[in-house]
Amino acid sequence: MSKLIFVNLPVTDLKRSKAFYEAIGAANNPAFTDHTAACMVFSETIHAMLLTHDKWRQFTSKRIVDAHVDAQVLLCLSADSREDVSSLVEKASGAGGKADPTPVQDYGFMYGRSFEDPDGHIWEVMWMDPNAIPPHG
Repeated sequence: MSKLIFVNLPVTDLKRSKAFYEAIGAANNPAFTDHTAACMVFSETIHAMLLTHDKWRQFTSKRIVDAHVDAQVLLCLSADSREDVSSLVEKASGAGGKADPTPVQDYGFMYGRSFEDPDGHIWEVMWMDPNAIPPHG
């Protein structure tokens, strides 16, 4: 069985955050969603758990950082093409996110852009030409 990843993100407005992630293509899994959390599914193996601050505090006593000011992680999603990279960033921007908070990366064989969600969490979207990956060994 493939390993799964559940990225947990503290959010200030669960309804707004759920709508944002649905707008960029994530599907809600109602089995893991209630008034304190929403499970947003990007693929069979990638999930974002959106947690209210009260729910987040059940898992750690560490301070919740303001992602508009401080960065704790950079999250990265792969895309199938350069066009898909830009399409996802534009969807995010249109849904209340911020486009390109980090520099656009264009190396010809690899292309990446980024967006911030409404809480300031940075997501990079990256495409790489599979033929440009050097052989391993």
